[in-house]
This record gives sequence, C-alpha cells and structure tokens, in this order.
Amino acid sequence: MEPHTRGRPRGLFVGLCTLDVVQLVDHVPAPDEKLTACQQVVAAGGPATNAAVAFAHLGGAASLLTAIGSHPLGQAITADLDRAGVSVSDLAADSVQPPAVSCALVTASSGERAVASTNATGHRLTAPDDLDTWLAACDIVEFDGHHRELAQATARAARAAGRRTVLDGGSWKPGTENLLPSIDVAVCSADFRPPGTDTATDTLRFLRDHGVVWSAVSRGGHPIMWAGPDGAGTVEVPPVRVADTLGAGDVLHGALTHHLAGQRQLTAHGFAEALRAAATVASRACASFGTRAWMRDG
Repeated sequence: MEPHTRGRPRGLFVGLCTLDVVQLVDHVPAPDEKLTACQQVVAAGGPATNAAVAFAHLGGAASLLTAIGSHPLGQAITADLDRAGVSVSDLAADSVQPPAVSCALVTASSGERAVASTNATGHRLTAPDDLDTWLAACDIVEFDGHHRELAQATARAARAAGRRTVLDGGSWKPGTENLLPSIDVAVCSADFRPPGTDTATDTLRFLRDHGVVWSAVSRGGHPIMWAGPDGAGTVEVPPVRVADTLGAGDVLHGALTHHLAGQRQLTAHGFAEALRAAATVASRACASFGTRAWMRDG
C-alpha cells in the first residue's frame, strides 16, 4: 500500500446516496395522527455519503461513487455535496427519476429514530470506465454494501491497486459474502448479523473466517469490540447526552477512514486508537439533532 506522503488524506467512498428529510418530533405519530415537527433537516444522506461528508469535514479529500441522477431533487443533493467539499461521480447522471428519499422521524426525548427509504433499489450500477483513475487518486476506499455489483468490482480493483478497503456493515445484505474477501477492515453495527451468528463475538469470528483481517462491532453507547491478527479488545465510547442517533454510525466510519488513511502498517495499537478517535467524533454527532449540526458546533 502507498499512503499519501504529503497533504491531506484522500478517501474514495462507494455506496448509497439519498435525500434525507429528517423531522424532530415529540413522539412518533399514531395511525391517522398529524403533528408538527419541532425542527427539520434536509440534506444529502446515505451511509457512504455521510461518511464522505465527515471525512471531508475532518480535513480529508473525499470522493463519492454513487447514483443520484438529474431530477431536481438530485440536483439539490449534488449542490449540497459540493458545499460539503465532496467530489461526486454520479453513475446515474442520465436518469430523470427522483433519487431515493429517506424519511426519518427522531424522537426528541430519546434521540431514537424511525427511518423509511427505498435505498439503492432503483439503480443497478457497474464500475465506471475510469475506475483506475479514481483509485489512483485515493489512499483508502470505504464501502457501505449498497450497489452490490459496483461495490464488489471496486473492492477487487482497490485490493489489486494496493488500497486499503473498509466496510461499513450496517446490516447483512445479499451478496455481502462476496464482498468480504476484498475487505481489509470491517466495522459493523450490532444489527449486522451474518448467517449463523447471534453475538458480536460470532460476528468477529465470521469476518475473520471470511478473510477480513481487522474487524469491530459497534454497540451504541457500549464499548466497541474489535479483533485483529495480533490482538483484540474493546474501546470505550465517550458518554454524551443523546439528542439524535441518526447517522452516528456513518460519522464513525468517516472518522475511522480518515484516521486509517495515513497508517502505512496497521497494528493493534493503531487500530484501537483509530476506533477511539472515531468514537469520540461519533459521540459528538449524537449530541445534536441532524447529521450536520455537529460540524457547526465544532
């Protein structure tokens, strides 16, 4: 692997992009109930997208391979990402269909959220002809598991090019097993349950058995469990008063990717420290409403 030798780290993010409409409410409405939200956020979202935005905010040069399209809502997404400093390769640029819209309700008293979205079901993406150029311009590549064919092709090419690959395992998806052999680092949520697993320990063992060298499982406010070839352990998550958990895992991955980008040889100490730094950023993001307020608050 040849990490950056000067300037800021360069990350390529591959996966889902949505238009997020997030409402802060006193309670989730009952059937046929109407209520007025306390606050609203409208921004580009999706796991890989939010990770790219976090990476850019932390000082990295972030690029995103995804599907957006030319619909007016897609143009709003592109403008938002441009303001966030994320370079975009839109592999569905000719599509006039609306992009995926993610609708989220966040309960003010607990920070818990309810989310509905079509995710990546509207597009079947393949790797672009200039993929080698995108990979040559990055130090590290992060995937969220969406756009399966694109992810698998890009991960294989990244591995061949000597770029470190990182997986955001939010949930187990069909085809994930074909992506894992090309993944160097996988950090998964407690909801990521590969076949035959019930616990975080099971998940770490499954990832190791499928070729992932470094892995971790995040569990909300509980310690992150991690394992690697020369060690294993836990990393504490800084306690905060939770206002909104939406996108916290995405921010964790963006910050983790930023910290891993400059590590030439990954060690147990380096991995644990990267997880610790990323957990600090993700906790800060949970202390405010929406996926962007933590950036304004420092």
